[in-house]
Formats: sequence, structure tokens, C-alpha cells
Amino acid sequence: MIELLHFSFMQNALAAGVLAAIACGIIGSLVVVNRSVFMAGGIAHAAYGGVGIALYFALPALPCIIAFSILIALVMGALTLKRRGRMDTVIGVLWAVGMAFGIILVDLAPGYNVDLMSFLFGSILAVPRSDVRLMVWLVIIIIVLVTCFYKDLLSMSYDKEFSEVRGVRVVPLHFLFLCLVAMAVVMTIRVVGLILIMALFTIAPFLVERYASSLWKMMVSSCALNVFFVLTGLWISYRFNLTSGATIIMTAALFFILFESVAAAVRKFHR
Repeated sequence: MIELLHFSFMQNALAAGVLAAIACGIIGSLVVVNRSVFMAGGIAHAAYGGVGIALYFALPALPCIIAFSILIALVMGALTLKRRGRMDTVIGVLWAVGMAFGIILVDLAPGYNVDLMSFLFGSILAVPRSDVRLMVWLVIIIIVLVTCFYKDLLSMSYDKEFSEVRGVRVVPLHFLFLCLVAMAVVMTIRVVGLILIMALFTIAPFLVERYASSLWKMMVSSCALNVFFVLTGLWISYRFNLTSGATIIMTAALFFILFESVAAAVRKFHR
């Protein structure tokens, strides 16, 4: 595989994979500790509306998906903020509406776009240099915002009511969190696609959560684990001529099964 690094498409693929792994490690940790996996999944699937807008109006894909995903995140945040009991219903509706809106715009778009399936199932080998540059900026923004608001995000993640008593502005922080999720979603679309995106968000943080002594250690460990999944999945997909996005997710899933099996055996042995 070393000889492939001389090709620009493989350099772009590796860069995009590592950047997406970092974003998913950081934001995925927040998603897991906030128990907001379904909400993140809703944003991820509703983002297909941005794909439809980009194809229908012949605009650059990633900026359109970013704008639409953040819009959906803000709407979702506004509708669920005071309706915690109905949160799953609101998310389900926005999930379906976003995808339906995108599908209709794709149907109405002139011609057939052969790149369409890459948004559903990923096409990491087809990531252009312009998308990689945009992903770099998104990762920088995510890292800066999470670093600046780390203590407040930590407090909100574990006890919102206590955070409000301490003077933490939970409502703006709630919207910021959802916008960060939207940015991470957009970064991961090209790598594993909308259908498989939640696995890269949740597997690594779930495995690390019980062993990490702090949230930032959980984020760092999740980033490292995601990078391992991406690089290993890319190598396996190249070696056996498989679809890259699906192979990355299957690598993560197999590691999850193996890790949990070994952990269960160890716990049983020590009883």
C-alpha cells in the first residue's frame, strides 16, 4: 500500500479519513456522554437535504450540506429544548423530512449524478483536495470551540440542572453542541456515508468511556481508536478490493465485538 501514497487521491483519502476520525472522536464522545445518539443520527440523515440542494442548484456539495445540517440542528434544538418527553418524535419527523426533501430535489435535478451514492455509502477515494481543505478548517473550528467551552460542555453533559444553577448558559451551549455535531457529520459523509455515519460516532467513545478518567482523555482515546479503524479499514479495502466506507465500519464493529467479548471473559474470570 506504500506505493499508493504517491498518488494524490490516496493522500486525500488518508487526510480525509484522519480528519473525520478526529472530529468523530471529539464530538462522538460528547454525543455518547450526553446520550444524544438518536439526535445525532437525526442530523446525519436529515443532512441529505443539503445533498439535494447542491445537486438541484448545481452548487458545491459540502458548503450546502454544512449550511443545511446546521439549519436542521438549530431547528431540532429549538423544538426539543422544552419538549424533552417528545424529543424522539421531533427528531424522527425532521430525520424523515430532511431525507424526503433531499430525495425530491435529487429527482427534480437535471441529469443523473454518478457521485450521488458516495453521499449515502461514502467514497473516501474520491474526496477532492478542496474538500480536504474545508475539512481541515472544520476540525480547527471544532477543536477551538470544544477547548474554549470545555468546562461548560463537561458540566452540561453530566448535569444540566446543576449547570444552570452554577450560571452556565445551557441553552446557547445546547445549540452550540448540535452545531458541532452537524459539522462533524458533514466531515464524515464523504468517508463512510450518511447510512453508516453513526458507527464512527459511537463505537470508539462507547469502548473508551468506561476506562477514561476524564472527558478529554475519552476524546483523545476515541480519536486514536477512530484513526486506527480508518487506516486499518482503508488497508483491508485496498487489499481485498472492497468498498472503503463499509470496510472501515466493519473493522470498527469487529473490533467492538472482539473487545467486548474479551472484557466479558475477563470479568467472568475475576468473579
